[in-house]
Amino acid sequence: MSKRIELYTFFYKEAPVVINKSPYIPIMAGNAISHAAVHMKGDDTGKSISERNKSYSELTGTYWVWKNTMQDIVGVVHYRRFLTNKPEPTYYKFKRVLYRFVGIQYKRHGLIYTRNVREFIEDVLTEQEVIDLLHEYDVLMPMKRKLKYTVKKHYERYHNKTDLLLLDEILKEKYPDYVDAFHRVLSKKRLYANNMFIMKRADFDRCMEWLFDILFEFEKRIALSNYKGYQERVLGFIAERMLNVWLEQEQSKIKDLPVIYFKHFKSIK
Repeated sequence: MSKRIELYTFFYKEAPVVINKSPYIPIMAGNAISHAAVHMKGDDTGKSISERNKSYSELTGTYWVWKNTMQDIVGVVHYRRFLTNKPEPTYYKFKRVLYRFVGIQYKRHGLIYTRNVREFIEDVLTEQEVIDLLHEYDVLMPMKRKLKYTVKKHYERYHNKTDLLLLDEILKEKYPDYVDAFHRVLSKKRLYANNMFIMKRADFDRCMEWLFDILFEFEKRIALSNYKGYQERVLGFIAERMLNVWLEQEQSKIKDLPVIYFKHFKSIK
């Protein structure tokens, strides 16, 4: 039986559309507050939290997909970040050796940085690859980031450490079965980042129900006005950690995939 697959590519500003064909669907996240003059669907129709994009980042797009679409397999990626199941080019393996000498081996783990779309566009994950992989795995994720510190220490170093205390409190009240998974995730030095994933619709629905219940409760208990600049994206940061918790608790069979990161769009055609 054929499967309907939709992979949503989230934008937040005007930028080249690298892939505009099935199964990839470009979406402007935060369209309710965006001033970009783009010709693509926005996340501000139907059931939407598009106006909260400054604090939820790409999660406003994910929420829109959850509430307004239906398919057998669903995924979310970014306009510059795409999953791949192709072998890494040999010269990139040599580059990884050099990364160690300049101290960016953690930052670049699992990422193929490139300026040249033409060279790598054919390596972006295809519909058939998704189908084949999900015969064996529950979820397709970008390779985990390698951190210098534990997830807990990393968050406390770069964000508001009281956020984690509040999450612990919310989980104990609403989802006590997930508390141990939460602390296991915090103790690790690897993290699935960027709120990107591909999964079957039934799993997606269960995950989103759980995730947004926690995010909305978290939002109720904080003063967003206290989060300025980069920290204003707090709900997006929280979602990254909580997605890891959900996967940990579910004991999902996960396929980690490298990410092609089109850092600059040197060549589109």
